[in-house]
Order: sequence, then C-alpha cells, then structure tokens
Amino acid sequence: MELNRGNKVEVAGELNGPSDKPAEFPSAVLGPRPSPEVPPFTRSDDLANDFDPSLIIIERRSGWQWINYADLWRYRELLYFLVWRDVKVRYKQTVLGAAWAVLQPLAMMLVFSLFFGRYAGLPSAKLPYPLFVFAGLLPWFFFANALGSAGHSVIGNQNLITKVYFPRLLIPASAVAVCLVDWIIGFGVLLLMMAGYGVSPGWTVLWVPILIAGLVTASLGIGTWLSALTVAYRDFRYVIPFMVQLWMFATPTIYMQSDKVLHPRWSWILPLNPAQGLIDNFRSAVLGRELDAYSLVVSSLVSLILLVLGCWHFQRVERGFADVI
Repeated sequence: MELNRGNKVEVAGELNGPSDKPAEFPSAVLGPRPSPEVPPFTRSDDLANDFDPSLIIIERRSGWQWINYADLWRYRELLYFLVWRDVKVRYKQTVLGAAWAVLQPLAMMLVFSLFFGRYAGLPSAKLPYPLFVFAGLLPWFFFANALGSAGHSVIGNQNLITKVYFPRLLIPASAVAVCLVDWIIGFGVLLLMMAGYGVSPGWTVLWVPILIAGLVTASLGIGTWLSALTVAYRDFRYVIPFMVQLWMFATPTIYMQSDKVLHPRWSWILPLNPAQGLIDNFRSAVLGRELDAYSLVVSSLVSLILLVLGCWHFQRVERGFADVI
C-alpha cells in the first residue's frame, strides 16, 4: 500500500483485481475535505432568501389569541367549497329539492296554528296567528339547525381532518353558512305569506340583516363549543337534539312574551337567552312592530361573548382532534 497525492490512497495488487489501475478511496478515510461545489457554511440571510412563501410551518402560538385571522383569510376559498359541497349533498337526488328548507317550519306552523291558535287562543299581537308563528319559527329553525349541524360537523369530517391541515374553525362555520342558505329560501316564503295576508313591513325591516347576524354569531359560538365537546365526549350527539327541543319552548317562537310567564321583576333574565331577544325582535322587525331595545342589546352582547368563548375553547383543543376523533 502506498500513500500519495495528499488526500487519496492508491492500492495495488489483489484489491484492484485483474486491472493494474490503482483504486482510489474518498478523502473520508484520511479526514474531511470541503467540497468545491458546496460552501462549508450557509448564512441565515441565504436561508431567508431561499424560503418558499407557499410553505406553511405549523407551530405553537405564544400568548392568547382568539382567532387566527391570517389562516382564515388564506383558506377563505375552502369555506366556499365546503358550503357548496354540503348544499349539493343535502339536495342531491331529492324530489322537492330546496323546498325541504321551508317544509319543516311550514309543517310546524300548521300544527301550532291548529292547536294553539284555534283551540288555545294564544294572543298574536292582532296578527294572523299562522303568520305570527311562521315569523318566529323561521329564525328559530335556522338557529336550531345551525346548532345541530355545527355540533356534529367535526365528527362528520373526520376523514378530512386527519389527512390535511386547514383551519378547523372553517368546519363549524360552513355548517352554519349552509343553514343560512336555507333561511334565505324560507325568508322568501315569509314575504309571500305577508303579501297573502296583506301585511306590509315597515321601516323596521331594515333591522333584519343585523338580527340575523346576531343569530349567526350566537349559533357559531355555541356550535363551535358543542363541536369540540362532541369530539371529546360522544354523548353530546344525543344531548344536542334534546337540548334544542327544550330550548324551543324557552324561547317565544309560538307565543308572545308576557308577564304571566315570569314576574316583571325577573324579566331582565329572559334576554340572557340569546335566541329570545334576537328572534322576538326579528318577528317585530318583519311584521312592523316596535323593537325591544333592552332585549336586543343584551342578547347581542351574550351572543358575542359566546362566540369569543366558543372560538377560544375550540382553538385550544383543536390540535388534538386528529388523535381522538
């Protein structure tokens, strides 16, 4: 064996086999040597310049943050596709199609009008009782269906959650948005009923978008909380329908709120139910009655607080959805 050429080893004899050309071993045998093609070190400036802007780094956020607005804005198109997917699946291969969006409140209106309007004689603010009931049931079914859909949304999209990254908050938000599409269809039916009964809306109808925004806020806040709880405790799949059923009778959807229900001294408690103030004022706004400012303000504030707490809890536990779902 002979050492020469500085960094290489030439071996003759049996190692070369039948050839007389000496074999060459890399310099790792004798020590490292910098390659002329790769620099011995890389500056942090070069790494920053070579960073791919499309690369997403998932890391733990420091401090308290309610919503990651940057992620939501980056994936805003995904929200549209999730809503469009759910709408197509809901009405695909159906005979009545979008009529199912108003069939449920219409059927309930007929039942309540027959038993409570004709036989029980419940007051309806000098309005036709079917119109009075439908104006309350329409926003209520939006609220109830939004809670149910958002509460089961994460479990229903478990295949999507366990495979790709995206803001998980888009899932309950898309479930609420689908119910908003159903409400728009039902609102058109409500306007037709008002024209049939000869009831014209007043200037208070301008409050309708604000009241619906409040219901969206309340349903999204409670729905995100329920969706996170459903992942951890599957019992909530059965709790949600039962809770919504009881909630309906605690909300003045088919009756007027009066002092006979609760003593006037305790009437300030009622708007703590966000559906109470928003739905009652929605019916008043559509049918041209005077709005209740106190219940509107209190229910709106409660809805906003529920949204903050719901999103905070959802984003605090969403990192473990893929492990326990």
